Amino acid sequence: MTGGAQGFGRGIALSLAREGARIAVADLNGEGATETARLIEAENGAGTAAGITADVSDEASVAAMADEAARAFGGIDVLISNAGIVRSGGLDEMDLKTFELVTRVNYTAYFLCVKYVGRIMKKQHAADPSKYFDIIQINSKSGLVGSNKNFAYAGSKFGGIGLTQSFALELAPYNIKVNAICPGNFMDGPLWTDPVNGLLVQYLRGGKVPGAKTVDDVRKFYDAKVPLNRGCSETDVVRAIIYIIGQEYETGQAVPVTGGQVMK
Repeated sequence: MTGGAQGFGRGIALSLAREGARIAVADLNGEGATETARLIEAENGAGTAAGITADVSDEASVAAMADEAARAFGGIDVLISNAGIVRSGGLDEMDLKTFELVTRVNYTAYFLCVKYVGRIMKKQHAADPSKYFDIIQINSKSGLVGSNKNFAYAGSKFGGIGLTQSFALELAPYNIKVNAICPGNFMDGPLWTDPVNGLLVQYLRGGKVPGAKTVDDVRKFYDAKVPLNRGCSETDVVRAIIYIIGQEYETGQAVPVTGGQVMK
């Protein structure tokens, strides 16, 4: 799993470990990845997790990550491509360097992870053609509908769904299912609440919510968009992951987990 050092990613990794998964936790924040692995082992026993330092936007690092994860557990059955960043801003504020950073981490890195993990899964399929494998991108509701003054992120996530569908077609002969999960707003995680770069602050600064004076105003605005009246949780996403892994007839899909905010 990429992007598992903190927040949403750490919560997903811990929850999946409780369901019996052994987790290779990869992140640019190597200390955080190691700490997540330590927490998993503390709950589930030695050998149930490994922390890996990896830059998912760098090809050599991704190749090494895939090899290290396969060595740690004797193969890879599931890839959860979770690493991602958000940099909001309108056309006048967004510079090319920032746009390319978002694209590199959210879009290009997904390709790299599938490329190198997919090679390992293909070898495992050759050894046991009856076995199924899963590649799951943690996408976003912003991969399903446009996002005002957040086009860099939304564009990268729309692109991720295009990759998901295309990878699903290419990898189906190897029993590798490829799907995306599109969560709604994880309002209680650091992606939203970080006081410096969190989305609540970014959206307030960028004027994304008309009339908002405080981050509380921004949060209320987004809560009001959800028919089920709350943000997305780790449990909601983990349940979707378990559903996808647990059946053999779902590939190339983008599964909304949005409380009805986005309906497809």
